Amino acid sequence: MEWRDQGILLSARKHGETAAIIEVFTETHGRTAGIVRGGISRKIAPVLQPGNQVDVTWRARTEDQLGTYTVEPIRSRSAALSDRIALAGLNATTSLLRFSLPEREAHHPLYIRSVTLMDLLAHPAAFPLAYLRWELALLEELGFGLDLTRCAVTGDMDDLAYVSPRSGRAVSTAGAGEWAPKLLPLPQCLLGQGPVIDTEILDGFQLTGYFLEHHLAKSFGDKPLPESRARFLDLLKRQTPAQ
Repeated sequence: MEWRDQGILLSARKHGETAAIIEVFTETHGRTAGIVRGGISRKIAPVLQPGNQVDVTWRARTEDQLGTYTVEPIRSRSAALSDRIALAGLNATTSLLRFSLPEREAHHPLYIRSVTLMDLLAHPAAFPLAYLRWELALLEELGFGLDLTRCAVTGDMDDLAYVSPRSGRAVSTAGAGEWAPKLLPLPQCLLGQGPVIDTEILDGFQLTGYFLEHHLAKSFGDKPLPESRARFLDLLKRQTPAQ
C-alpha cells in the first residue's frame, strides 16, 4: 500500500530511539498517522513541527497498519510563532483537528479552510476572527453546523439576535419573546454586519464553544475539549481591552 499527498502536520512524538510518530491532516486521505524513521534527527526534526505544510508518502504492507511516512517540507510556518497569539492559535487549531477528525476520512473543504487559516498565523491581528469562522466551518463539516440565515420562528432574515442551543438555528428578537433568556446570544460579527470589535469575537467563541462542547464532544462520549483552546481564549481575553 502506498500513496502520496500534501497536508498540515498536526503532531509529532518520539517513538523508540530514533523514530517519530506523526499525524498529518492530508488533502485527500484525511487525518493519518505514521512512523518517520530518523524523525528526531537534526535534519528531519525541524520539518516535523506542528503547523508546517508538508509533502508526504505513506507506505504499509496492509491498509490497516500504522505505516511509515517519508516527509518533504513545502512551507514552514515556524517564523510566525514568535507571536504568542499565533502560537496559541496554532496549538488550538491542531489540537481541535486531532480531537474531532476521524482517522483516514477526507474532509476537503475543511482542509482548504485549515490551510488558509494556518497561513494567517503570520497576521496575528486577523487570526482570531478567521479562527472563529474556522470553528463554524469545523462544526458544519462534522454535522453540527449552525443555521444563521433566518429566524427559526418567524422565517425573517432581519434582527437575528440569538441561537437555539438545541437546534443551532438563529432566532430574531421578535421570535425569541419570553424565551430570550434561554437562548444563546448571536454576535453580529458572525453575520458579517457592521464593524467587527474584539469583544464580539470573544462572544462568538462562547457560541461556538457551546456547540463544540455540548454537541460535537458529546458525540464522542463527553470527551473534554482540548485545553489548548481554552488557553488560546484566555490569552485573547487578556489582550482585549474592555469596550
